[in-house]
Amino acid sequence: MKKTYEIEVDCANCAQLMEQAASKVEGVAKVVVNFMTQKMIIEFTEGADIKAVMKTVLKECKKVEPDCEIDL
Repeated sequence: MKKTYEIEVDCANCAQLMEQAASKVEGVAKVVVNFMTQKMIIEFTEGADIKAVMKTVLKECKKVEPDCEIDL
C-alpha cells in the first residue's frame, strides 16, 4: 500500500536525511520525501500496521529535524 503525507521540512538536505531515516523503519518498503512539494510518499510492506509504522517514522524524522511535522 502506498500513501502520501503532507510534511513540514525546512531544507532539501533535511528532507534527504528524513528519507534515509524513514527508509530504515520496519514496515517501510520505499519512501520518497520531496522538499519542493512538502510531501512524503511511503510504500508499506505487506501486512504492516500503518499507524504504528508512521508513529515510528515521525519519531525518526524528529531526530533529524525536531520541528518536523507529518500530517497523519
